[in-house]
Amino acid sequence: MSSPSSSGTSARVLVLFAHPSQTRSEVNSVLFNIARQQAGVTAIDLYAEYPDFNIRIDREQQRLLDHDVIIFQFPVFWFSTPALLKEWQDLVLEYDFAYGKHGTALKGKTFFCAVSAGGREEAYQTDGFNHYTIRELLQPLEQMAMVTQMKYLAPFALFGSRTAKEEHRITRHSALWSMLLDELVSGSLNTDKASKLENLAEYFQIGVSE
Repeated sequence: MSSPSSSGTSARVLVLFAHPSQTRSEVNSVLFNIARQQAGVTAIDLYAEYPDFNIRIDREQQRLLDHDVIIFQFPVFWFSTPALLKEWQDLVLEYDFAYGKHGTALKGKTFFCAVSAGGREEAYQTDGFNHYTIRELLQPLEQMAMVTQMKYLAPFALFGSRTAKEEHRITRHSALWSMLLDELVSGSLNTDKASKLENLAEYFQIGVSE
C-alpha cells in the first residue's frame, strides 16, 4: 500500500515508542496510550519489548513491511533519540533491506517523529538557546528517511514538556495527536503540505486540511 495522501487511501500506521524513564513521563505516555487505542494503529513500546537491547531484527523488519506510516515517538534527549531507538536504527535498517541497490523495503512509506522537548519553543530557534530549530536538530532522521526513500513529514512536537501538565497543554496536544492519527489512517492527511511545516502540530491550526 502506498503512503497516505489526500486521495483518501487508508493506511496502516506503526508507532515505535522509545522512553527509557516512563514513570517520569507526563506527555509521551499519554500519547502512546492514545495510539494504542486508535483503530488502524499498531503501537509498540520498544523499551518494554527490549529491556536488554536484544532487538529481534526480523520481527522489526516485518513490522515495517506491514505498515505504511512509520512514526518514531520519543522525548528529545541531548538533541537526539534515546539510546534504544538509535540501536534499533543501527540494527533494523540494514543494507539491502532499507537502503542499497536492493534495499527498497521502505520506499514510498511515510515517516515522521512525534517528540517532546523540555525547552520552550523560543529556545529552539537560530537566535535561541539551542541555536537550531527542532526540525534542524532532527535532520539525521530526515536524512535517514531520504536514504531509505520514505516521505518525511515535519516533526509533531510539544515544547516546554516539563511544565505542560501544570499549564494544561497536554489535553490540547493529545487532541491534535488523535486527529493526526485519524487522518493518517484514513489517508486524508495532505502529506505534501505536512512535509513543509516546521511543526506538524500546526497542521490543524492553519487550515491545511481544507
